[in-house]
Amino acid sequence: MSASQKTTSAQVYRLMLYNRPMHPELFDLSARRIERHGDYEVEAWITSIGHTVRFQYDDQVMTEAVIDRGDHLPEKGLVHAVPCIGEKDYERDSEENGIGFMTTIQTESLTENLFMATLREMQDFAHETGALCREWTAHNGIPCLTVLDTQKYRKEFHFQSYHLLGGCCNILRTQSIFEINEDF
Repeated sequence: MSASQKTTSAQVYRLMLYNRPMHPELFDLSARRIERHGDYEVEAWITSIGHTVRFQYDDQVMTEAVIDRGDHLPEKGLVHAVPCIGEKDYERDSEENGIGFMTTIQTESLTENLFMATLREMQDFAHETGALCREWTAHNGIPCLTVLDTQKYRKEFHFQSYHLLGGCCNILRTQSIFEINEDF
């Protein structure tokens, strides 16, 4: 089967940026981690439909949600939303609330053999680094995997997500940064 004949379910994923926290009851949580570093706190979730990362500095909050569809999420506090198709970049400066945000989105459709090799590499990577992860099986029996890897710095929090979607042999990757502006 060629890549052009596959259903590209990554196309229904959306990256949504909020200036508020999200309530856990909106999601079916599969994995959760809270990290505190210096002046900020981060809560990361892997859900049955994607991932969510909340970044809090003082009383300011920004939340990234990358989820399948997203039509069930509230519009209150929504700053930006973009479909996860192809390659995209988005940046928001810190002038409004003291938290800057930038992200890069990439999607790729692979052959089944290359997809399975990449999946095994990402499983090893998640195990070696202690990244949050979730494994499940697509409707066609091909394994799927979500990995959320993070790095903490004094004024920044970096994270990469990898959504390996076996139903269509697509990979959705995001690289995002929350950054503190202490002059805010």
